[in-house]
Amino acid sequence: MRLGDERALAALYDRYAPSLLGLIQRIVRERADAESVLMATFLQAWRTAASFDAARGSLLSWLATIARSRAVDSARSGARRERREQLVTEQDAPIAEAEAPGSTDPLDGITQQERRTAIEAALTSLSAPQRTVIELAFFEGLTHVEIAERLAEPLGTIKTRIRQGLIKLRGLLAPLAQERVA
Repeated sequence: MRLGDERALAALYDRYAPSLLGLIQRIVRERADAESVLMATFLQAWRTAASFDAARGSLLSWLATIARSRAVDSARSGARRERREQLVTEQDAPIAEAEAPGSTDPLDGITQQERRTAIEAALTSLSAPQRTVIELAFFEGLTHVEIAERLAEPLGTIKTRIRQGLIKLRGLLAPLAQERVA
């Protein structure tokens, strides 16, 4: 494969693809996603064949490392995308309801704007560190570990800031929740 022999790649694929597909599918869950990650794994192996060193480990462990890394990246990006889509859907749902042709109450749009203003004010009332970690977690979809790495802060500090910020937001926004129920 290091010499560009496609038959070597095909033989490698035939031998290791079933095992790697199982590993990948346990991480990404969806078969179609797992197959895409499997193809990306072998493409990366093809491109980086010269970096394989048998003294550092077996061929299967090298391929499994590539596959796992790609699968985790795929799962994380999928989770971030789902969180963003869910957040957008949750934010837009009340607006869509207010703007729907069946909505005859002109106060609905005003109510939505008041809620949006209250949420923005609540976020502004947080300390800068709390607001930053909440924005990174909920708007950028970063994990707690990723936030800790980005901000060069201890993981426990990040978790505490998020928790305290969410508790404060819950208290500040409780009246909005009561309005919605009523």
